Amino acid sequence: MATITKRLRPGRRLLWLMLSGALGLLCMLSLLGPPEMDWDPTSSFTNSWLEYTDADGNPEDVCNCSAILQGDKEALQQAKLLTITKDFQKSVQIPDEYYVNATKDCRKFKLSRKYLSFPLSQEEEDFPLAYSIIVHHKVQNFERLLRAIYAPQNIYCVHVDKKTKTSVFAAIMAITSCFPNVFMASRPVSVVYAAWPRVQADLNCMADLYNISTTWKYFINLCGQDFPLKTNLEIVRSLRSLKGGNSMESEQMADGKKWRVQSVYQIVDGQIQGTGQAKGSPPFNLPILSGNAYIVVNRGYVRSVLEDSRVLALIEWAKDTYSPDEFLWATIQRMPGVPGSTWPNSKYDMTDINAIARLVKWAWHEGSQGVLEAVYPVCHGNHVRSICVYGAGDLQWMIEQHHLFANKFDIDTDSIAVYCLEKYLRQKALAQIH
Repeated sequence: MATITKRLRPGRRLLWLMLSGALGLLCMLSLLGPPEMDWDPTSSFTNSWLEYTDADGNPEDVCNCSAILQGDKEALQQAKLLTITKDFQKSVQIPDEYYVNATKDCRKFKLSRKYLSFPLSQEEEDFPLAYSIIVHHKVQNFERLLRAIYAPQNIYCVHVDKKTKTSVFAAIMAITSCFPNVFMASRPVSVVYAAWPRVQADLNCMADLYNISTTWKYFINLCGQDFPLKTNLEIVRSLRSLKGGNSMESEQMADGKKWRVQSVYQIVDGQIQGTGQAKGSPPFNLPILSGNAYIVVNRGYVRSVLEDSRVLALIEWAKDTYSPDEFLWATIQRMPGVPGSTWPNSKYDMTDINAIARLVKWAWHEGSQGVLEAVYPVCHGNHVRSICVYGAGDLQWMIEQHHLFANKFDIDTDSIAVYCLEKYLRQKALAQIH
């Protein structure tokens, strides 16, 4: 370098030194990792660090995800054997304390975990989303879900059950603190299965999201064991295609479920119990529709939930029913005047298969395609409360469906299903920007 500068005239020597200094600074910056924002997302060089590769050192790298997603029997057999191997099961577990320690350096954590730090397209930036995520355990599941759906233009409310273990709460708090657009619910509640607090958790996040940001277009609620089936761009395009409508299960309530809204229930010692008292009619003689806890709704729907006097009256009425999350949103969806709603007539009924909100396999609906009663193929994982906890063998079928999210996933029982799905989605998302 000294020899070169001596041969240059003074003016050019100064220019050379300036260029050399700039190049040196760029080299130093490159060692620190990619910048947070304000860089060209179309550059394949800059995006290479966001790819999930076999060089990342994940225990699941031994699996051939491409073959698994194509339903290759040999690859699926290998995956099945790995999931029941104790050494493999142990290798994929990440303790809660890891997240507390790793997030002490947020920049390093986000780089190592390959979180997106910029919108992948103008289309996505112009269509921000709001998420509610209800969690009570399995921090690793939650963190991988957050990473899969994270984009800086979106906003995320995380509700952690007040009963959860201290280590879980500390880990999730540490993770959320690393992101300006991810926050803990301002009013956490103690969630009770099939009781009102499950709805209240989502309501509290709805209120937080509605009050904190005025820009988001759609609200999607999740739990910690959900996982996306689409990229953020695909989700945005699916929501745009709704043209302001909502998407959720909402249909006539089966006779076998009507007991849930005909008697009064209360929480006793942390569990829901019937009182034997008959329930009065719903306000305004509203028809009570059947649905589930998971919805995809526009901002106007959320405003109605928070402000419409008819909806507020329905909410009060529903607080002492059984499993109100499985009829409240569905009923609001059929109320005249609620943005994105449809008429209560049965011709407007929508099943969970036709809605895009959530893909769930119930044990009693599984079977081969030739069986009339079957709705979807048999579960390749295991069942918890009659719901399929997906295995790697379910992936080929799942990614062909139109649903935005699926439930349930559990890294404790099949981390390969999550790993291959998140790898597939990241490859697809990066390919979409070129």
